[in-house]
Amino acid sequence: MQLGGLRGGQYQILSQEEVQRIHNASLQILKRTGIKSRQQEILQIFSDGGAEVDFEQGRVRIPSSLVEDAINKAPSKIILCGRDEKNDLVLEDKKVYFGTGGAALKVLDLETGKVRKPLLKDIANIARLVDALDNIHFFIRPVVAQDIPQEFLDVNKYYAALSNTSKHVMGSAYSVKSALEVIGMAEKIVGGKEALQKRPIISFITSWMKSPLALDDFTTSILIRIAKERVPVALSSAPMAGSTSPVTLAGTLAQVNAEQLSGIVLTQLVSPGAPVLYGAIPSVADMSSMSFLCGAVELGVLSIAAAQLAHYYDIPFYAWAGLTESKIPDVQAGYEKAVTALLVGLAGANYIHNSAGMLESTTTVAYEQYVIDNEIIGMVMRTLRGIEINEDTLALEVIDKV
Repeated sequence: MQLGGLRGGQYQILSQEEVQRIHNASLQILKRTGIKSRQQEILQIFSDGGAEVDFEQGRVRIPSSLVEDAINKAPSKIILCGRDEKNDLVLEDKKVYFGTGGAALKVLDLETGKVRKPLLKDIANIARLVDALDNIHFFIRPVVAQDIPQEFLDVNKYYAALSNTSKHVMGSAYSVKSALEVIGMAEKIVGGKEALQKRPIISFITSWMKSPLALDDFTTSILIRIAKERVPVALSSAPMAGSTSPVTLAGTLAQVNAEQLSGIVLTQLVSPGAPVLYGAIPSVADMSSMSFLCGAVELGVLSIAAAQLAHYYDIPFYAWAGLTESKIPDVQAGYEKAVTALLVGLAGANYIHNSAGMLESTTTVAYEQYVIDNEIIGMVMRTLRGIEINEDTLALEVIDKV
């Protein structure tokens, strides 16, 4: 039985006062420190919208009033549709959905057990597998296919996914041109531009932010165009505590929240009401190697706090959980995945990606891991369902008879 869309939010790690303090700190960061961009078009958008822009230094300082206006314009409810309506995802409040994710460069081959390069057929095969797993609610392309030239990769990966699953499909785009090709294909499937806006069977992820507080101008141009097309888009920013953000978790939250708010401001300036997902995905760094510790419990702790911030703004939350550093499906993979999946689910994150199939810090996927993770997610969703209390379930007559 599919249990997607159950309500989380039972666990909160921050008090309301602490949420407000992080919000205020983020506003101060945007007003005093600002964000950086070298692209004149982007700087002009912010300037025209009321931000203080130093065109020579490429610095944008955003007043609090502009942030508040953007938050008010961003939708509090986004419906991400599947080709089958039963797979529609209603992202609002604290409804919880889990799905795939990643851009893995390795596949643990199901037959040989050895690592190999991912192919386009893996996207198709994994999409077909996910379509049969009830507790995986959406599909993000999990691998970067190595048998397709990059200029043709986006439209082919979306086609492979849409042809093999009736669930919602999300992915990235390498260029404005390829994003428009994908949107055009989806419009043909659903019956036109207005039909796609009404029932978006696709959405996008944009890693537009290079933490700390610097825009990736090329990807930001893609984000701007997607926002203008009014296709849902996740604003992914992923600072690492101790590396690209302060070593303190509170400082990392203040920074990633400022980054998210700047993205919300930008999208609402170019297309008021554009459907965006608050996409804070902070992590912590391994100070010995400076790589990110995706299996660390702090990833879950940070995501709980980020969920509270997204709920504070009443904007759907694109989160991550269910990750591991293990290279194979083993005990380590099981407990690392289960801990963060449960934490982030209980936090009420709306759209939890990377929660199925991923291994080795999201660099490897394994077919059997999807089946295992489907079971883990099912247990999390059962936890969210809670206990029904009524006259029948209290079973007083049964107790009395026994």
